[in-house]
Amino acid sequence: MNIANKTILITGANRGIGHALVNEALRRGAKRVYAGTRGALQAAHKRVTPLTLDVTSVLQIRQAVDAVDALDLLINNAGVARYDDLSNLDALEEHLAVNLFGTFRVTRAFLPVLKRSKGAIVTNLSLAALAALPMIPAYSISKAAALNMTQSLRALLAPDDVTVHDVFLGPIDTDMSRGLEIPKASPESAALGIFDGLEKGEEDIFPDPASRSLAEAWRSGAAKTLERQFASFVSGVSSAA
Repeated sequence: MNIANKTILITGANRGIGHALVNEALRRGAKRVYAGTRGALQAAHKRVTPLTLDVTSVLQIRQAVDAVDALDLLINNAGVARYDDLSNLDALEEHLAVNLFGTFRVTRAFLPVLKRSKGAIVTNLSLAALAALPMIPAYSISKAAALNMTQSLRALLAPDDVTVHDVFLGPIDTDMSRGLEIPKASPESAALGIFDGLEKGEEDIFPDPASRSLAEAWRSGAAKTLERQFASFVSGVSSAA
């Protein structure tokens, strides 16, 4: 997908990676960028349209759908990450509500318009989707579930020519990782890597130095091979029907 002249919706667009994605989309010539945020957003560019969009709100999702009449690309970026130790069920429910169910509800709501444009869905995940980070286990669980959801959508939407991409982010210098004293990539470089991967047609995007070091092992590994094998069952069932 070439970003130039495309219409894009980015959730969680007010800061961090989301804000960087808005700016990178504009730099690449996007026709219109819908910036979804929970609070008010002052658009600084005429090609940016703010949307009040809490991904846990069914009403706000419905209102966002009504406000968007055309869409080529949905980027599910909104997320939450909090430290926990799995001693409190509320923490797990909060992460699942945003990172899994919120992402799913937004994706499902915009599927009709994405099918019309034969567009693309990008969901920002994390290396924690591949292996749990024990200091944020609820986050890790929610991202692992979102990975499984993304893989399922990829197979199910292939007949509609809607491509589905996941992004395995390493440590990025945002508010979410403020307490981690480790090397981090900038949000701007992550946004650059995400759009580069999308324009190259990569299903699994590894946009930063930490994640990029695992890219080849993932793409040639057993898990990816199994995903492709399982995806073939979908076309087999459809053919039989």
